[in-house]
Amino acid sequence: MLLSANDGYNKHMAKYPIFLELSGRRVVVIGGGTVAVRKAQSLLAAGARLVVVAERIDKMMTALCKSKDAKLIKSKYSKEYLAEAVLAVAATNNQQLNKQIYKDCQELEVLCNVVDMPELCDFFVPAVVKRGDLKIAVGTEGDCPAYAGHIRKKLEKIFTEKHGSFLAELQAIRKKIIDEVPEPAERKAVLGLLVDDESFEYFVQNGPEKWRTRTQEIMSGSVCNWR
Repeated sequence: MLLSANDGYNKHMAKYPIFLELSGRRVVVIGGGTVAVRKAQSLLAAGARLVVVAERIDKMMTALCKSKDAKLIKSKYSKEYLAEAVLAVAATNNQQLNKQIYKDCQELEVLCNVVDMPELCDFFVPAVVKRGDLKIAVGTEGDCPAYAGHIRKKLEKIFTEKHGSFLAELQAIRKKIIDEVPEPAERKAVLGLLVDDESFEYFVQNGPEKWRTRTQEIMSGSVCNWR
């Protein structure tokens, strides 16, 4: 059972960080303004089956949802819109309505995030650095999202698109290692060499093709480092 609206916000409770698969799953955003648009954008990017409920819907929201797996409902909020949703975001400028949405979500066991009200959140949305399939999430448990955004900007300077390309190469070679290296301890050792900083530097300086060649040499045991 989720927290009830009367339980309040447990500041000392440990949070469980996850990357959630939302492809094709119903997610409800209540609100049609600028903040709701931002939330809807990231949810659509994650493949969610989006439902937006608002009495007034911003033109940006209409444009965003056009030709996407999204449904715009121009209506007052009703609890029935939460049915079968995996999570909901309350992004209205009416605090009483936001509290009601949270309460309804608790009763229906739908995870809820009320924008700018951390005490009414079952989850927090982190600031994210994305480089291909590489994602680095920074969270402050709702204390100060602006600081998470500041940290993200610093990380964006450190982690480049090359890191995303490197990960794509690692994904491909990992499959080969699983198929071709039967001994678990040896697999772990090889993967340890492939993911370290020297491997990345070799990839950047010499390119993917030479990196793959050196990787095969490491797998065969003919070399044991990147120098």
